[in-house]
Amino acid sequence: MKYNVILPTGILAASLLFSGCGQQKNQDADAASAKPAPPAAAETKTAPAADFSASVEQYRTFAVEQCDLFVKETEKFTAAVKAGKLEEAKKLYAPARAYYERIEPVAEALGDLDPNIDARVNDVDAADWRGFHRIEKALWEDKTTAGTEGFADQLLKDAQLLRAKIETIDLDASLMVTGAVELLNEVSSSKVTGEEELYSHTDLYDFAANVEGAQKIYEILKPELAKKDAELEKEIETRFAALQKELNAFKKGDGYVDYTALKQDEIRKLSQNLDALAEPLSNMGKILGV
Repeated sequence: MKYNVILPTGILAASLLFSGCGQQKNQDADAASAKPAPPAAAETKTAPAADFSASVEQYRTFAVEQCDLFVKETEKFTAAVKAGKLEEAKKLYAPARAYYERIEPVAEALGDLDPNIDARVNDVDAADWRGFHRIEKALWEDKTTAGTEGFADQLLKDAQLLRAKIETIDLDASLMVTGAVELLNEVSSSKVTGEEELYSHTDLYDFAANVEGAQKIYEILKPELAKKDAELEKEIETRFAALQKELNAFKKGDGYVDYTALKQDEIRKLSQNLDALAEPLSNMGKILGV
């Protein structure tokens, strides 16, 4: 027996409404599944980091070569000191130091070697003072080699220890760039003021050697710098040339004139050229990303 069920009007309308909504949701879901997926976001490509390994090894080779010459010339210098040859020792003093000054940042990275070799009179306690400047005082101020034999022996041992360690130092492009800037800071803080060579006044030898050391680092990194910022590379090159031209004016034979011979305006001009170079050189690391 069939029953005819008559629904109230309100219930019928609600039933139809929900039925319609369900159908619409199913249709929307079907439509959504039919839509193509949005394209994946494009991958951002970054330029590969520059490989400085060849540059680092090139600088290491330079540092080793300079250190070899440093040991050789220091041996000649200390032999003259121990033999009591005052004038010969004076002549050998500044040229031997120049090899060290070109690679000083490397020595500074090796613990106490830098103060042992290069400390000035007030840099360390009097009882610990040794190295080049301790002997310099005896040669120029005391005018004798007497009593310096032990300092000469120790200086040569320290130079040889530097040579033994230099090939194992952990070098990278960042140290090179920092080293170049530090070399110019060395010039600015002590060489251009005449404080470095307090007794011998051979500051220009050190000045020139520091600049040459910084320039070598720039030359090694120059090709990569030119790719990143040709304008900066050219500015640094121009500044090095201007500073070198100023230094050449004080050449005397194979060396340089006594620093006390320079006039105040000449020192000022050297300082200005130094500052003009230091500013763009300090930007080199940022441009190279090291």
